[in-house]
Amino acid sequence: MMRGRRSWGVAVRRPSGSIARVAFPLAPPGARHRLLRLPVVRGAVALYESLSLGIKALGISANIGLEGAAPDTGERAAAADEPATATAEPAATATLAATDSAGAAPAAADASAAASPPQQPAFGWKELAVTVTVSVGFAVALFVVIPLVVVKQFEDTFANPFLFNLVEGLIRIAIFIIYIVAISLIPDLRRVFQYHGAEHKVIHAYESCGRPDAEHAGGFSTRHPRCGTGFLLLVMVIAVFVFAVVGKPSLPWLVLSRIVGIPVIVGVSYEIGIKWAGKHPNGFFARILLWPGIQLQRLTTREPTPDQLEVAAAALDEVMRMDEAEQATLGDLAVQA
Repeated sequence: MMRGRRSWGVAVRRPSGSIARVAFPLAPPGARHRLLRLPVVRGAVALYESLSLGIKALGISANIGLEGAAPDTGERAAAADEPATATAEPAATATLAATDSAGAAPAAADASAAASPPQQPAFGWKELAVTVTVSVGFAVALFVVIPLVVVKQFEDTFANPFLFNLVEGLIRIAIFIIYIVAISLIPDLRRVFQYHGAEHKVIHAYESCGRPDAEHAGGFSTRHPRCGTGFLLLVMVIAVFVFAVVGKPSLPWLVLSRIVGIPVIVGVSYEIGIKWAGKHPNGFFARILLWPGIQLQRLTTREPTPDQLEVAAAALDEVMRMDEAEQATLGDLAVQA
């Protein structure tokens, strides 16, 4: 998945071996409401938007990945080069292309798509809602409830509210690191980490030569200073200082304060880690601030294969194409006005 200034897109390797690419226009909430551009508030809005896009991308990739589950061999062969159905947005606002290794869409795709009736998504919103609900519940239990239950057992030892929250934060970070190490042992999730590394390499290549070059990307690092992994770590650190204000109420109130306080902490972290550090990436304090997150990427990224770099480059290429189309549309509207 890649995100541009005015669009976002996803590229997925089809069961047939070709690459499906989809992109959608992106209308930032701050462009519609001035209040959503306020400091701290814009960080919470960015979190919601990132989660929303991630969920949509998950649904799109799942349905493309399940194309090989068609019951008939002939249908599978025909479907392999068809444009996929994007369920996350109206079809009128989406562009999708299936490409072969040379980057050209097979000529038979349009005829096959026209002859076949639209298929119901194999991975629909009901399945996605259940997945997200279970994931959120698991995250709250693992990263909120468990650290609080543990530190509550030693409440008398950690009488100072700041020390109490510091220990809780350290437990949360330890659980986070152990969790990442554990899931990295699962083969399918190790591939996810490889794609994560592929995204970083392709972004490095784009920043170096101005184009999403998969071959050129191979020589770059899998770690990037603007990675979400580092941002998560920053959120956990800032949470210690924010939650120190809450004190040490009963366990239910502590859990509620953590859940309700997430938007505030994310907003503060956004101003520090994205807005400030992003403007001074080579500054002394910014480098110190970003260093732990960059090192943490040693766990959340893996060296990708050339095929995975090709998919990441396809996603960025599609987003760049959509950004250019949106820019041209805005230019036409300005001329007409």
